[in-house]
Amino acid sequence: MTDSDAPLPAARKTPWWQRVLPWLVTLGCFAYLYSRIESQAAREGQHTIEFLLGVFQGVSWWRWLALMVPYSAFFFLVDSLVVWRIINWFNTRVRYTDILPIRGSAYIISILNEQVGKGVMAIYLNRRDNVPGWQVGSSMLFIMFCEFYYLLAWATVGYALRGDALPEQFGLIPWVCVGAAICFVLWLLYFRGTIAPGSRLRDRQILHAFRQAKWWQYGVILLLRSPALLAAVAVYTLALRLFGLEANFLDLLGYLPLIFFGAAVPTPMRAVAITLWSFLYPENPARASAFGLVQHNFFIFFNAAIGLMFLRRANRELFGSKRSPAAHD
Repeated sequence: MTDSDAPLPAARKTPWWQRVLPWLVTLGCFAYLYSRIESQAAREGQHTIEFLLGVFQGVSWWRWLALMVPYSAFFFLVDSLVVWRIINWFNTRVRYTDILPIRGSAYIISILNEQVGKGVMAIYLNRRDNVPGWQVGSSMLFIMFCEFYYLLAWATVGYALRGDALPEQFGLIPWVCVGAAICFVLWLLYFRGTIAPGSRLRDRQILHAFRQAKWWQYGVILLLRSPALLAAVAVYTLALRLFGLEANFLDLLGYLPLIFFGAAVPTPMRAVAITLWSFLYPENPARASAFGLVQHNFFIFFNAAIGLMFLRRANRELFGSKRSPAAHD
């Protein structure tokens, strides 16, 4: 069996500190948030829980659901489109409708860790479509690589439009963008063989997608992803207003990529992303934290509910007989 035909390796036992660290980060984030909320509640002469309940009672939940349900469904369709496009480029021909149970069922695992969810997609495709394990793992790496540049690109656009209104720390965004652009050029030159032509690292199957990728394909993924972010800007802006927080569409264009970076950190309940909202609204951390808690957790749990709709089909395809590659021709 060659490297290209090898299935994904059996999962290794995760070191204890890797299992514990996300929970420690989560506890640290929520301890910090509780102290901020408690301080604000004390200034208002209320108990912390009573104060938070007052924040939640002031929200028009039906209007909020009218925003979040269509957005979550739209995100699922766009996210699946990106996976479909990359798999068809670098691995095998798959119908878009056949990607939906793969992407949807992975959301269930993504409740705790988005990257593990992508690993599940790799195993799924390896099992269901006979895609070589390392090569489909490479496609998942390609997705994560593009996500970084897609978020950074839109953060840079947001900073260019509203940099003067963003917190001072956002001034690092242009510098990060320049550094990332240089790294991207070097990355392309390396996989073309212009840099380090004798390197054997690029020949590894885990880098299969990057060897195959053309420069314009990175741009296509950015364009395919962008409608989801632009929809998020509109939805999050309107949702923030429902929570009594001032929000501007262009400001959110700068905020959201950073928030979504925080959501990608492997912590339960997206603790880092929730904490970042309190930094963006330091004068009202209780409302900002309540917003972040509800917003991010509804999103991941609603997506998991979408995954449950496909779970029966996913189980049948994952644990049934493997398909022949000719089935997609």
